Amino acid sequence: METFVLAGGCFWCLDAVYRRTRGVTEVVSGYTGGHVADPDYEAVCSGTTGHAEAVAVTFDESVVPGEVILGIFFTSHNPTTLNRQGYDIGTQYRSAMFYASDEQKQAFEEAIARTQQDWVDPIVTEVVPLSAFHPAEEYHQNYYDKHPSAGYCQVIINPKLAKARKYYAEWLTA
Repeated sequence: METFVLAGGCFWCLDAVYRRTRGVTEVVSGYTGGHVADPDYEAVCSGTTGHAEAVAVTFDESVVPGEVILGIFFTSHNPTTLNRQGYDIGTQYRSAMFYASDEQKQAFEEAIARTQQDWVDPIVTEVVPLSAFHPAEEYHQNYYDKHPSAGYCQVIINPKLAKARKYYAEWLTA
């Protein structure tokens, strides 16, 4: 098993996509990359903790390659916008990849290099060492499945799921 910690805007979006990815065994929404010892959602949303909303995605490499997990990451958000995804604005919504090993760092950098050809603007995704990962409050875990008819899910998450399915249909479930 391998775990990638990835930030691409609101963690609800990445959580929803990865929970539908074959070979993913666990997805935990949380906060990382900041300087406060025990952040909570309110503090992170203030933009003063330095944390990003992120997901820890654990997957079985014998089922789904890491390159697919990273391809889905870049398909599920816009890696060229600094500190924002759509209407979500602030450093907590930055695009970032948090590596736990030199191998992960290399894989992340290679994924950026591969993906850049798909974007006109430069990719601004940070590749930084993983610091403490703090699971978000239970309310945020698996948000999409708990609230599928919520406006945010309908307007923001559903199009991201559709885009991921378009490019990664063989890896995503219904």
